Amino acid sequence: IMAIDKVTSASITDGTITSSDLASGAVQNQSAFKNIIINGDMSIAQRATSTASITSTGYHTVDRFQTLITSLGTWTQSQSTTVPSGQGFATSLKMDCTTADASPAASDELIIRQRFEGQNLQYLKKGTSSAESLTLSFWVRSNKTGTYIAELFDADNTRHINKSYTISSADTWEKKTITFAGDTTGALGNDNAVSLIVGFWLAAGSNYTSGTLQTSWGSNTAANRAVGQVNLADSTSNEWYVTGVQLEAGTSASDFEFLPVDVNSMRCFRYYYMFADRVNSDQRAIGLGVVHYVNQLTFEISYPTPMRANPSIDQVYATDTYQFYHNTTGDDFDGVDAIAAVGNRKTLYRNSTDISASVNECGQVYVKLASGYMASDAEL
Repeated sequence: IMAIDKVTSASITDGTITSSDLASGAVQNQSAFKNIIINGDMSIAQRATSTASITSTGYHTVDRFQTLITSLGTWTQSQSTTVPSGQGFATSLKMDCTTADASPAASDELIIRQRFEGQNLQYLKKGTSSAESLTLSFWVRSNKTGTYIAELFDADNTRHINKSYTISSADTWEKKTITFAGDTTGALGNDNAVSLIVGFWLAAGSNYTSGTLQTSWGSNTAANRAVGQVNLADSTSNEWYVTGVQLEAGTSASDFEFLPVDVNSMRCFRYYYMFADRVNSDQRAIGLGVVHYVNQLTFEISYPTPMRANPSIDQVYATDTYQFYHNTTGDDFDGVDAIAAVGNRKTLYRNSTDISASVNECGQVYVKLASGYMASDAEL
């Protein structure tokens, strides 16, 4: 074996190393974009860096990570700067319990999850005899030690597999690695709809804990999904952090795949694109608008990357939050009340109730109030 410091370009001739020289599995997980998770380092948070009083399902802070909650406590979620030392991470996702629920109802659940398009997962060969195993790795920390559940859920075929992991030391970052076997039953749809979901359970009612943990792929049985899961909601002292989330094909975990911020941002923009925001920044400009029907303002938003599907509008719709400035006059308006034309590359938004400018007048559209923002939403 040649020492690494002796390997030079001169010592390797064209054709010396071929694919046959590499034993199957000797070099795993080397492809670019090996991480199925988007924004696994929690570095992109378009909506907010902190959201309080969370009691309902939604995307609250860190991009692509959804909180699924059914009547199980009240939470503050934040993009935290508490991270494992020396690992290259700058941010994590933090869940902080602010109203406890020590006795969850049977149907209660709390999961942090990410959902994936089936067309991005065809290489996993799910539903065939060659189905790929998947390995999930992540850094986690909590004051509440004990058993937690990580889950893969096949939304196309309502199948799941669940594995437990243990937080052993309170308030200490621990790296976890979990391998899930490939599933030879049930192909994933080759489209832009949700096919696979990775979930981190944080609390669960008896509907999800009363069976036997489903550690191999099987049809959906609710009682087998979160057996043994601790109740993170049982005290307002409880908090949970996660970062460095990576899901990749194969039976081993490789080093976390850090992406340039522009690449990571663009991947997030496919699902949610905040094009004007005065809540978290001073990005007040929306674009140019024109009145080409009486009392109807139309403005176009182009997307930096095609969105997953034709988006909806996410906005603060409130009195005089926005303004159309034209010919030294400002027409305040409440928000978008119609979509003139929609596509996944650009959208024409419209206000048809608040504008007094003359037909064919052009001007600048911007966010007037500090509480306002506008975004296009094509989340799964």
